[in-house]
Amino acid sequence: MTAFSAEWLQLREGADQAARNSEIANAVSARFALRDAISVVDLGCGTGSMLRWLAPQLDSAQHWVMYDRDDDLLAEVEARNVVLGAHAAAVTIEVRPRDITRLEPDDLGTASLVTASALLDMFTADELDRFVTSCARAQCPVLLTLSVVGHAELSPADELDEAFQQAFNAHQRRITDGRQLLGPDAASMAGAAFTALGADVTVSSSPWHLGPDERALTAAWLEGWVGAAVEQELADAGEVQRCHRERRVPECVPGAVAHPRPPGVGDAQRPEELVACVLLQVATDRGFDH
Repeated sequence: MTAFSAEWLQLREGADQAARNSEIANAVSARFALRDAISVVDLGCGTGSMLRWLAPQLDSAQHWVMYDRDDDLLAEVEARNVVLGAHAAAVTIEVRPRDITRLEPDDLGTASLVTASALLDMFTADELDRFVTSCARAQCPVLLTLSVVGHAELSPADELDEAFQQAFNAHQRRITDGRQLLGPDAASMAGAAFTALGADVTVSSSPWHLGPDERALTAAWLEGWVGAAVEQELADAGEVQRCHRERRVPECVPGAVAHPRPPGVGDAQRPEELVACVLLQVATDRGFDH
């Protein structure tokens, strides 16, 4: 399973939905309460988790334009297209294959709302600047959710947790294919960039809380967290094996690994494509007064 596979996205969707901030969703819903119809552009949509979470909370008829670079994930979006808005409002979708790092203002068209999840940390500084500028030119609200900020809290604690966290964060900020990723710095940088352009920015916490009911997800998250840290900095494979295989993974079985807050998520098979995913939910309500 790769970091962006449909299987991984399905495994984490419940935790994502539980973590999303309801107050911000309510603000978005109120913004469009008097609109008969709206257009939503979802960037890096995956299999459509944002669509399935947000659309039922909006009263208006909705047309969703779903962007992702993965054709297989877009096919999943189309295959699972059975979503209604609040009060059975009509919801239609349109999928568009696109590399979001190359986003241009025209890609947003006449969007009423722009959304994205677990996307910011994969940008470089230049790509984030282009993204913010494109959103600002669209003059509509922007809802950015589930962005890593570089902290996980596990219980029971382990003496190597901090070393793994630092190495994981360094992996998030790695250079890949000549691109310096922003990793856990991206959410705060995005907020500052939108603010500099005159947007009102609301920042809310949206942590994952993983416990006994999320054993498979906790184990998969832990595999990715440790795998990325080892790839980045930790050379003592024996010690990693001791910490991870002999202690942490068995703890997931009875549900004793407690509540990472908030976690980064990866895949041990493809740690170079690690996508860390829950911490701050950033909403910019530029255009709320228009």
